[in-house]
Amino acid sequence: MLDIAEELHRWAEEGRDFAVATVVAVGGSAPRDPGAALAVDGGGKAIGSVSGGCVEAEVYELCVQALADGRTVLRRFGYSDDDAFAVGLTCGGSVDVMVTPVTTGTPGRPALLAALSAAAGGGPVAVARVVRGPAGLLGGALTVRPEEAYEGDLGGGRELNRTVAAEARAVLDSGRTGTVDLSEDGSHCPGGLTLLVEANVPPPRMIVFGAIDFAAALVRAGKFLGYHVTVCDARPVFATRDRFPGADDLVVDWPHRYLRRTEVDGRTVLCVLTHDAKFDVPLLKEALRLPVAFVGAMGSRRTHLDRDRRLRDVGLTDTELARLRSPIGLDLGARTPEETALSIAAEIVAARRGGTGVPLTGSVAPIHHEGEGGERGRVAAA
Repeated sequence: MLDIAEELHRWAEEGRDFAVATVVAVGGSAPRDPGAALAVDGGGKAIGSVSGGCVEAEVYELCVQALADGRTVLRRFGYSDDDAFAVGLTCGGSVDVMVTPVTTGTPGRPALLAALSAAAGGGPVAVARVVRGPAGLLGGALTVRPEEAYEGDLGGGRELNRTVAAEARAVLDSGRTGTVDLSEDGSHCPGGLTLLVEANVPPPRMIVFGAIDFAAALVRAGKFLGYHVTVCDARPVFATRDRFPGADDLVVDWPHRYLRRTEVDGRTVLCVLTHDAKFDVPLLKEALRLPVAFVGAMGSRRTHLDRDRRLRDVGLTDTELARLRSPIGLDLGARTPEETALSIAAEIVAARRGGTGVPLTGSVAPIHHEGEGGERGRVAAA
């Protein structure tokens, strides 16, 4: 739902009633992850998507029905063996969709509108909703911001609200949307309640070190993937807005010094394109000891071997060096800056999603890889 928060917030500000259909669980080759949403307002206008086209018409009708009767419903869509053109996912997967009316008098409306307002403004926020459990709790919502009291009520008592708020903050810290299992009394007991916790956090960071032509292409690729992109170089003549108009930030500083003072987290991507030992070695010594998602460095195989030796000389261990992706990028036969940026971006996506990087043609591996914990979108309870 938070993926279309800006438009839904505008609808709410205009006083419109609407129903929102949210993907709460997926299996197999379903095209969208949990949290993807489609919404329909009282005038029949639709925004968003839950399947990329496979079941949109049926979900649209469920939203219209929810607006009419005020009921939250949960529906599973899967592949139709008898008729591939019937309502179902012809890609072979399955998707569970919860349809919730957000109208005047809807119990969960205040919490949902608070989440939409925060997300539309770009602030960190999580919203937890009951997607499986007693009928009286289905669709109940709780909105949580960092270090603030929760808003809303799940309908299961104060202890449940407090437990879910704590779980939602943990999901918010991770920046991932997923489901959490609890018992009705708020303890961790699979089979009691299942909650979808959607997290809205600022975009992950991509920091590109080295203001070269390849960096300009990688900035464009990073922005396309949704990263907040910073370019850092110690040479002011190269780190200019004219050369990097698409970068969110331009920093003129020694790379290792900047990395020491800037904020990074478990979603941050570091791309070292300088391939110059005086920059690379002190930078990578810092980078490979940070809890970031990806550290890659450009250079030939000879450069890599020399860099590896120098990094060992300054004290990096085998375990730390094993985190370095060098030479950076997948083997696409890339030559131009744009092709090279594509190969780097492809490796970043593969590392994030657990992909192999091999062609799908002739492969029997799943197209959509499972998330952590063995199920797409499931978050392990703390």
